[in-house]
Amino acid sequence: MRSRVLSAALTLAMSLVGVAAFTSSAHAAACGDQLVGNGGFETGTAPWTQTTGVITAGTTAEPAHAGTMEAKLGARGTTHTDNLAQTVTLPTGCSSATLTYWAHIDTKETTSSTKYDTLVVQAGSDTLASYSNLDKNTGYALRTVDMTRYLGQTVTVKVTGSEDSSLVTNFVLDDFSLTTGTGTPPDTARTPINPAYTVNLTSNTAGDTWTGHQSASFTNGSATPLPEVYLRLWDNYHGSCPTTPITVTNVTGGTASPLSVDCTALKITLPAPLAQNQSASIGFDLKIVVPSGADRFGHDGAYNMIGNALPVLAVRDGAGWHLDPYTNNGESFYSLISDFDVTLVHPTSLLTPATGTSTETTSGSTTTTHATAAKVRDFAWGAGPFAKISGTSNKGFKVNVYSVSGISSANATSMLNLAKDSIDVHSGRFGDYPYSELDVVLDNNFWFGGMEYPGFVMDLVSNVALPHEIAHQWFYGIVGDDEYNSPWLDESFTDYATDLYRGVTGSGCGITWQSSAEKLTNSMAYWDAHSSRYSTVVYNYGKCTLHDLRRLIGETAMANLLKSYAQSHWYGVSTTAEFKAAAQAAAGSTDLTSFWASHRVEG
Repeated sequence: MRSRVLSAALTLAMSLVGVAAFTSSAHAAACGDQLVGNGGFETGTAPWTQTTGVITAGTTAEPAHAGTMEAKLGARGTTHTDNLAQTVTLPTGCSSATLTYWAHIDTKETTSSTKYDTLVVQAGSDTLASYSNLDKNTGYALRTVDMTRYLGQTVTVKVTGSEDSSLVTNFVLDDFSLTTGTGTPPDTARTPINPAYTVNLTSNTAGDTWTGHQSASFTNGSATPLPEVYLRLWDNYHGSCPTTPITVTNVTGGTASPLSVDCTALKITLPAPLAQNQSASIGFDLKIVVPSGADRFGHDGAYNMIGNALPVLAVRDGAGWHLDPYTNNGESFYSLISDFDVTLVHPTSLLTPATGTSTETTSGSTTTTHATAAKVRDFAWGAGPFAKISGTSNKGFKVNVYSVSGISSANATSMLNLAKDSIDVHSGRFGDYPYSELDVVLDNNFWFGGMEYPGFVMDLVSNVALPHEIAHQWFYGIVGDDEYNSPWLDESFTDYATDLYRGVTGSGCGITWQSSAEKLTNSMAYWDAHSSRYSTVVYNYGKCTLHDLRRLIGETAMANLLKSYAQSHWYGVSTTAEFKAAAQAAAGSTDLTSFWASHRVEG
């Protein structure tokens, strides 16, 4: 549960994306076909759509790559945006899909550091490539983009150029081609599987600096060999790359590459590729420095919140490695079910609520907290002079509430009772909470409302936010999803669960789309570019969609659908396509095709 105004730089970059469309051919395409119509622009503008004048004849100064016609975006030296467009249906069962085009960029800009003029290429809301005046080149360069992940889908490829108020940049494109391979379809298995992390860290007096060692064992669950793994160091977003709060050194079990994705991804090449079902392990020294600020990774005075600080293994599937950037507007934290064994050595004056089940051993002024957590997606903890109260729910789940100073004992007790009740109610709807305890950390300075981790949530004193964060134990925690590319699969479902818990029926909740590009199933790349609409659509329209589905198929069918769907994806990963299929099965003879279309649930 997150909401924040997007950074100016990312908003600017994403606002440059325009509309373009590849129109599908009259006959169904087959593997091996070339899918782009009029890729060299030699037969006029159709089937492209464009800003007037983008498709134009080449000149001596700006010649076409081949033939006489080209697409030229920018080229004015004034503030404006140019669009180019085509939509294509990629066939299923192909081994690959590759988009290629030739690009020439020249500019009058003299800077060597500032992106004044930009070009963005997208498929749907996914950014495929981006260029700027900094990418100027002599002559044409062939650009290649892997589009294998879109096989079996109809996608809109978007090409948009934007210039600022002065100094012209020409983005010249020609000879587009989108071809599919005819060999074996890609391996879609998610890997590496069965990660097991062992962590030993010692803190300083304040609990805001931790040093020690971490290791990770894993297995290749894919038929495709695994030559490398990636660690996600998401909290390095909070630093200024290359100066980062999470530092990994002395890597063993593989060869580390330089940090990438703004220092949030670390590639480790294995000594030899792992075959399917083979296992390996890596190790490294780790240092964590918690920045100032009441954040999911930050310290509010003496109270440290340490979420997403432990490096975890990235996921590879049929689309390749998922190395999406950190988003402060929502979540990027896509990971597979793992086991954690974490030892935290710290001053006895600091309490350390944490994911999993903890035992403590004290020797003088030092306490060792040993936390174990099986079948969770990540691990978080806190450190500070919290006040603590505990209780047990009617179903037998232990709940601990940790409060910063300023939270009254009455409010802490109220939140404890709310947590005990909501964990029981959610268990009844989706299946029993599978962990032995839940830690709730309360701080009314949290700007984001609340944040979820397995067995560990951060929250304000709120009768609405806390049931929402606890519902995340099921939707994202137990039933996983790709939080960056499919945020609705946890936030919409969790907000719907919160409504059910609070007795809110969702009657009369209206959905009004702001643009044709706005869809419930858009990724965080889209919502980061349209941050003011993120909560409205993903939270409000998302839960409205599920309320509308309940009214359409009936109360009993909907209740059975959600419980059976959770059970069938327990400790797994949910996708939009799988949920739509399960919902259609629950709906029986009621065809949901128009329902998905009107609610803009695609995938």
